[in-house]
Formats: sequence, C-alpha cells, structure tokens
Amino acid sequence: GHFFANEEKERPNISSQSSTDTMPPSRDSDSAVIRLAPFYYIHVLDVTTNITRIEQGPMTYIKQDNEKIVEGPTRMITVPPRHYVTIRNPVLRDETGAIVEEQVGRLTQIKLRHAEDEIRLTQDPFPLYPGEELKDAVTPLMVVLPDQALRLRAALDCKDHNGTKRVAGDEWLFVGPGTYVPNVGVEVMQTVHAVVINASQALRLRAQKELTDSAGKRRVTGEEWMVETSGAYLPGVYEEVVTIVDSYIITDKKALRIQALRTFTDQYGKTRRNGEEWLITIADTEAHIPGVYEHVTNMVDLTVLSNRQYCVIEDPYDADGKQVLGAQKLVKGPASFFLQPGEEIPSGIQDFHILGDDEGLILKAIEAFEDTVSGKAVKRTPGDRWMVKGPCEYVPPVTVDVVETRKAIPLDDNEGVYVRDTQTGKVRAVIGQTYMLSENEELWEKPMPEVVEELLSRAGSQVKGPHIVASKRGAPSTLPPRVKSKVIDFRVPHNGAVQIYDYKQKRSRVVFGPDMVMLGPDEQFTQLSLSGGKPKKPNEIQSLCLLLGPDFCTDIIQIETADHARLQLQLSYNWRFAVDPSKPEDAVKIFSVPDFVGDMCKACASRIRGAVAGVQFDDFHKNSAKIIRLSVFGAGADGKVRDVFQFPENCLQITSIDIQAAEPVDQRTRDALQKSVQLAIEITTDSQEAAAKHKAANIEQEARGRLERQKIKDEADAEQQRTKLIELQAQSAAVESTGQAKAEAQSRAEADRIKGEAAVEQARLKAEAARIEAEAELARLREAREAEIAYIKEQDALEIAKRQRMAEIEEKKFTSMVTAIGRETLVAMANAGPDGQAKLLGSLGIKSTLITDGRSPINLFQTAQGLIGAGAPPAGAEQE
Repeated sequence: GHFFANEEKERPNISSQSSTDTMPPSRDSDSAVIRLAPFYYIHVLDVTTNITRIEQGPMTYIKQDNEKIVEGPTRMITVPPRHYVTIRNPVLRDETGAIVEEQVGRLTQIKLRHAEDEIRLTQDPFPLYPGEELKDAVTPLMVVLPDQALRLRAALDCKDHNGTKRVAGDEWLFVGPGTYVPNVGVEVMQTVHAVVINASQALRLRAQKELTDSAGKRRVTGEEWMVETSGAYLPGVYEEVVTIVDSYIITDKKALRIQALRTFTDQYGKTRRNGEEWLITIADTEAHIPGVYEHVTNMVDLTVLSNRQYCVIEDPYDADGKQVLGAQKLVKGPASFFLQPGEEIPSGIQDFHILGDDEGLILKAIEAFEDTVSGKAVKRTPGDRWMVKGPCEYVPPVTVDVVETRKAIPLDDNEGVYVRDTQTGKVRAVIGQTYMLSENEELWEKPMPEVVEELLSRAGSQVKGPHIVASKRGAPSTLPPRVKSKVIDFRVPHNGAVQIYDYKQKRSRVVFGPDMVMLGPDEQFTQLSLSGGKPKKPNEIQSLCLLLGPDFCTDIIQIETADHARLQLQLSYNWRFAVDPSKPEDAVKIFSVPDFVGDMCKACASRIRGAVAGVQFDDFHKNSAKIIRLSVFGAGADGKVRDVFQFPENCLQITSIDIQAAEPVDQRTRDALQKSVQLAIEITTDSQEAAAKHKAANIEQEARGRLERQKIKDEADAEQQRTKLIELQAQSAAVESTGQAKAEAQSRAEADRIKGEAAVEQARLKAEAARIEAEAELARLREAREAEIAYIKEQDALEIAKRQRMAEIEEKKFTSMVTAIGRETLVAMANAGPDGQAKLLGSLGIKSTLITDGRSPINLFQTAQGLIGAGAPPAGAEQE
C-alpha cells in the first residue's frame, strides 16, 4: 500500500518524462515479488523457451525460477495532445487493431514489423512491447503558420495528407495554416517562408524543373520569370527565388538605360533584339521594374542647355530613331533632352563665345562648307584659318574647330611683345600700343643664355647693376620667371653703360644710363666677365652693366726687395672711366677690354714689383707709399708724382692707391720686423710712462697743498659751529625749564575746561534725549488716537452701510412681497379678520365685544367710541 501511494503521488511528473525513465526500485535484486503500479510495465524473459513477454500494472508479479526480468519496471509512454512519437520495429496489428501473435511450436509470441517505423499520436499510455524501440523522444507536432509551408519529399511510395499518391522522390508543399502530422514515408526538407512583395517591387523566380506556375503557365527548366503582384507570395516546390527586384523611379529629369540580354518583347509591346539598348522615360512609365531579359546599364540625367549654352552630340539618332555613326549634331539652348544610348558629348556643355571689343576667336575649318560673313557667302576649305572679332556672340558649327581665343594686349610706352608671322617666319617687336594677334601670328619667345636670364631677374634688386659672384652662381631666385614673349627691357643705372649687339645687322650700340633699353628680336646683351676676389681671379663676376666709376677695387700682391725680403701687400685702387658719351668712338673703347679689372691690377702689380726690386727693405718700409705711387703714376717733367695713371685702350684712369696692409711673407723677416716694431713700441711706451709719472707727481703735490688748505678752513668752520651749538644748548635749557611749568599749568587748565565742557555737553544731551523721548511718546499717542478714531469711523461707516443695506433689502423685500401678493389680496387679507369676527358675532347675536385681560385699565368711553366709530348708530338699531 505504501508503494502505490508513492507512485500515485509522482504520476503527474512522470507523465511528461520520456519512456526510458525508470521508477525507483520497488524490489530487491533477489526479490521474486514485483509490485507494478498503474501505467508501468516489465519485460519477462522465459529462459526455458527464450520468449520475452510483457506484464503491465497495476499488479503484483511473482517471478518464477525460470524467468528473468530483462527490463523494468518502466513507465508507459504518454503522448500529450498535439504530440507524436516514432516507434522502431512496431508490433503488427490486424484490421481491428488487435496485436497479431505468431505460433512458435506450441508457444506464441508477438509479431513485429522489423525495420519499419510507426508514428503514434495522442492516445492512452502504452508500453513498448519486446523488440519495439523508441526512435525519437515525444515531439510536438509542427504547426505551419500562415504564409509558410513545409517542403516535403517522399522517401517511400505513400499517400500524402490529402490522399494523393506519391512515389519515392516526389516533392510537394504542405501550405499553412495547419498542423502537420508526420508520415513515416515523408521527409520534411525545409520550411518555406512566403516572400513579401511590396509595391513597386517584383519577385524574380527560376524553374528548377518543368512546372506550371501560379498563373497556370508552363515553365521549362532554368526559365526565369517575374511575379509583380503585391502581397505575400509562397514559392512553389520547384520555384527558386532569385532575388527581389526594386523598381526604378523615373522622373522628368531621370531616364533609365536598358540593355536587352536576348531577343524578346518587353512589357510595352516592343520587340527588342539581343544587345539592343534603349531609354525608358517618364513618357513610358513612372516606375519601371526590369524584366528577366533586361539589364539596367545606368540612370541617365537630363541634359539641360540654357539660352547661352550649346553642345555637339556625336553619333546622334536621326528622325527615324536610327543611330548615325560618325555624324555630329549641334544643339543650341534653351533645350533639354536625354542622351540616347551610344550618343556622347565629348566636349561637354559649352557656353556661347561672347566676344568683347578687344577679343577675337581663331577658327579652323574641318570640312568644306559655305560660311556667311557680313551677309556674303564665303567658301571655306579644310585647314582654312580665320578670325572672328568682337563684339559679337558666336556658336561654332560642327564643321569648325575653335583653335584659340585671343585678347588684345595693352602695351605701355615701355612695354612690348615679340610677334612671329607663322607664314613668313618673320619676328618683330610691337611696342607701346594695344595690339591683337591676327590668325597668322603668334607670340614668340626670345631665348636668352641662362646667365643673362639670372642677371635680368636680379636687375631690380642690386644697386650697382645686375651682377653675379661665382660663389653665388646658380642660387635659386625668389622672383617669378621672365615672360619670354615680352620685349626684354633693362634699366641702365646712373653712371653706367650697356652694350647691345644686333646679330642681324652686324652692329652694336652702347647705351649710357640712366636710360631704358628694349631689345629687338635679334639683339643680345654684351656679357662682362670681370676678375674678382683677393687676390684677383678671372671670371669671378658676371655683369651686363659697366659702371663708369669712380669706384675702387682691392688686390693682394707679393713683392721682393733688393735684399730679398718678400712682402705681401693689400692695395686698393681708385678708378674711373674718362669717357664722353657724345663721342661714339669713346663709347666703343670702354668695352674693348673684356676684363678691365684684371688688366688694371696686373699692370699696377708689375710696375710695383719692378720698383720695389731695386729698393732695400728698410727704405721700402720707411717710404712704401711714395715708392708705390711713383712706380704706378710715374713722375712728371718737374719731378713730381703724377695724379692719374690712364689706360688709353679703354679710357680707364687710376686716381689713387691706398696701401691697406703690408706683411712679410718670410717667417724670419716677419719675426725681425715684429721684433723691431715691438722694440719701438717699448721705447715709446717707456717715454710715455716717464712723462706720465712726472705729471702725476706734480698733480699729487698740488692736490696735497689744496688738501691742507681745505683742512685748516674746515677746522675754523668747525669751531664756529661748536660755539653756535653751545649758545643754542643754553637757550634750549632755559626754554626747557620755563616751558615745563607753563605746560603743566596749561595742561591742568585745559583738563578742567574739557571736564566742564563734557559735563555741559552731557546735560545738554540728557535734555535732548528726554525731549526726544517725550516727543516720540506724544507722537505715538497721537498716532494711536488717530488710528483709534479712524478705526471707530470705519466701524461706524460699516455699521451705517450695513443698516442702510438692510433697510434697502427690507424695503425691496416688502415691496416684492406686496407686489407679489397684490393689492386686492392685501385688502382681502386685511378685511378677512374683522369680517370673520363680525360674522361670528352676528351668528351669536352679539353686535360688539371687547376682550381684555382685566389688568390693564381701559377708557371705555374713547375705546367704545373708537370701536363703534364716530357716527350715530343706524335708526332702529338696538343698543346693548
């Protein structure tokens, strides 16, 4: 009883477990009694017959000696609703569902369907018979949602859920919504989801084998087609989704370029050949979905030309829509169009050529055509060149090529350009006018040597004219390069000269500064190569301008005296050119010697060496300047040294010579000279030192005398100041003694005065404080009374207003009541009491009555008179 209670308690949990779960041991391994709970079973093997049978609970099973428990106790398999389980090697059942048993001799055993599977759905818990196997766990049935399907394939010949016969290898779809019940002969290949086709979209499909599509059209293997119906589309079992094709939006500014992949008829009813290209514009449709045989090349933008633009289209289409290869078409604005396939605009969209007064257009004919100039017909042959001058607006036809746009060149008086005639080759310079090149002219670039180019680039940055030192040759220039087509101009500096040679006319000219030189097409500068450095080296300085001086140059030479003392001299020569610019023969002379600096230095050095060679070192050391000047300038007839040494070949004059330094070359001579110079310096230094000492001694004696006199004077002044100090000390003591007493008396009086003033001030302040307190109290009382009076007035005013308001309310109330009741009602109400009393008294026979409490005295005379009225009673009335 305890065992079954536990089994019943655990049953709800076990029902959801797999069939292979076993219950807790209910017996010992050696026990022969097995208590089976409900929905549990065991497999018992009869070792005698070797047949296994099944025993199901609830029961208590007693095992025999020849029996063996081969499985269990095991819980039966429970298949919940909407679940299934697959059984391998199921038992064979007859038409009624009973289990078929086979005869084995005198014994029977359950017959199995070996190597087969059976799917069992929701049913009562069942056991696994001997030989049956659980292939898969309990599995939920597959729910196919809307817009979904299961792709099924027949593994065996069978019937599908609709009863259709399927042979092995067939495939079909189980379309949702629905619950798919598995079949042992059917395999689930995959879940197929519907493809959502939005607006402006299409689904591209491919047939995997011959089939009939959803529209009832036969498709062959590999064929592709489009489904353009919006919504969810579930592909067929042999339909392959290639892609979702979006539509191309076509506007008035966009067109679609299509290429045919094979010959077909498009959706607009036109036959397209393989490889053909065409445009789809807004005139055809607003949105285009490319077909399966259409390839979208690109989107074509609208070509827009303004009223000042044009373009040339190559390979255009004619009026019949056929492309004319090799042709050209001119389109002028305003216009807008789409380029058809194969059409090109190689030069792009161009603006009209707007020519001003100073502009022109060089044109060249490509083909023979007839032109119109000023209303006249002019025939143009290929290769002709002509110019169209402004002001005008020009659009070249397709037979004309625009070579160049030219503009008039404005030239100042000192500006010019080199112009070359392309037909004759003649070059000329145009200077000082506004000039426009004709169709047969071009700007000519004048070549110049690199050195001259560098000298010209430095012309404006050097004071002594443009020149280049050898050490700085080839340095980069910060100035912009020269425009070679402009006429070369050169500003000759003041007191300078430039030689220009014309190679065409074989002559030269010399220009003296300040002046402006402008080279002709065949003219070149004469380049000067001068010696430079110390000592002078040839070709050190390159220059275009020859400065006329006066100027100087420095050179270092070596000389040797008669006693073989070698010296190195640094000399500076002042020179100038004595030339008259008005004489052409003198102007030519100054450029006759290419390197006048080198020749001048060599000539002077040779003269100096010759003169010094016959002089001793001591004589030269003492008279070097005279010897050198005499050797260079020479002596006149009077024996004096001349002032000028002139070179007649180029009019060069040397006006003076300066000896800047003289230094021996030999070391021994240099030491001896240095020793003698040092000795002379020492002698001079000693003499100067003795003179300085003597002068210092005199100055010291004078200073000592002045110091003694000043000391005596200072002592006398000190005694006078000491006397004055004693007198002042005596006066100070007297003043101090009298001043102390006086100060004490004054201080006491001042203290009393201050004390009295403080008392008076204190009394005044107390009186002032009392007055302020009284005034403050009075002001407070006054304000309190005023506030109280104001408060009472306000209360009275409020009370009066309240009484008046209440009176008005009562008046309005009474008036309203009277008005509401009415005059007749009031009269009736007033008369109702007396009339009722009169009637009551009349009914009682009483004419009148008076009712009182008996304690108040009543004047009966007047009361009666008031009751009965002033009139006499009517005649015949009886008084009571």
